[in-house]
Amino acid sequence: MTITPLTTTPPPLTRTGELALLFLGTGTAFSKRLYQNNLLLVKNEQHLLVDCGTRGTQALHELGLSVGEIQHYLFTHSHADHIGGAEEIMLVNRYMKRRRPHLYIPRAYQRLLWNESLKGGSAYSERHPFKPHLNLEDFFVIHTPRLLFKKPRPIYQIWVGDMDILLYRTIHIPEQARSWKEAAWSTGLLIDRRILFTGDTRFDPEIITYFHEHYPLEVIFHDCQFFDGGVHASFEELCTLPDEIKAKTFLMHYGDDWERHRSRVEEAGFAGFARERTLYLFPADPPR
Repeated sequence: MTITPLTTTPPPLTRTGELALLFLGTGTAFSKRLYQNNLLLVKNEQHLLVDCGTRGTQALHELGLSVGEIQHYLFTHSHADHIGGAEEIMLVNRYMKRRRPHLYIPRAYQRLLWNESLKGGSAYSERHPFKPHLNLEDFFVIHTPRLLFKKPRPIYQIWVGDMDILLYRTIHIPEQARSWKEAAWSTGLLIDRRILFTGDTRFDPEIITYFHEHYPLEVIFHDCQFFDGGVHASFEELCTLPDEIKAKTFLMHYGDDWERHRSRVEEAGFAGFARERTLYLFPADPPR
C-alpha cells in the first residue's frame, strides 16, 4: 500500500491497475472539522461510494464531484452520517439526471431503509401528489448480494466491476445488544479479501480475529472513539488486540480532537489515523 495526499480534483472515477480508497471524511456523526466517515472506492473502470451522510454531498462537491456522477452506492446502516445524503442522491438522479444509479443492498435491509428512513421524503411525485406510490426501485437499480457464508455470522458478496466486496453484520446499536443477532442492521466490508473496513461497530474482537485468520489482510480501517461506553469501539478496547493486528490498523470515525491522541496511538502500535482527502493505493492484483 502507498499513501499519498489527493492532488487532483476531481479525483478520477477510474483507476487502471490500482485499487484506490479515498475517505470523504473520517469524523464522527457530530464532527465539524472532519466531515463524516464515508468512503469512495475506485478500481479499474468502476467505483463505489460507501455511505453518504448529511455532509457527504458537500464533501463530494468540494472534491469536484456530485451525486449525479457517482453511479454505485452502498449504505452500511441507517444513521444520518451514513445515509443523510440519500434523499439528495435519489432526487438529483431522478429529476435532474433522469437515471437510476446502482444500489447494493441485502433484502433484509432494503425494506427497513425505505420504510423507516427514506419513504417520507421520496415516495410522492408530481403524478400522484397525494399518494405515496414510489418505491426504492424507482430511484435505484437494486443489486441483491448473495449469501456466501452463514458462519461465524451472515457474510454476503457483491461484485462492483472488478471489486469483490464481502459484507458482514456488525454490532452497533442498541448499546444493550449482546450480539449481531440482537443488533439493528449494520455492516462492515471486506474489500478484495485484503482490506477490512469495519463501518460503525462496538468492540467485536471475534470477527476481527476471524478475518485476520482466514484472509490475507493488509490493512484494517477500524471505528474508534476516545472515551468509554456508547456504541463504538473505544481506543482502550482496541489496545487489547494483538500487536500484529494493531500494526495494520488505521483508526477512523474519530472526534475533532484527534490530534490530542496522536502520541497514544503511536505508542500503542497502531498504523495511525485514516485521513480524509488522502489516497490509499493498492495494486489491483495483490502480490502472491
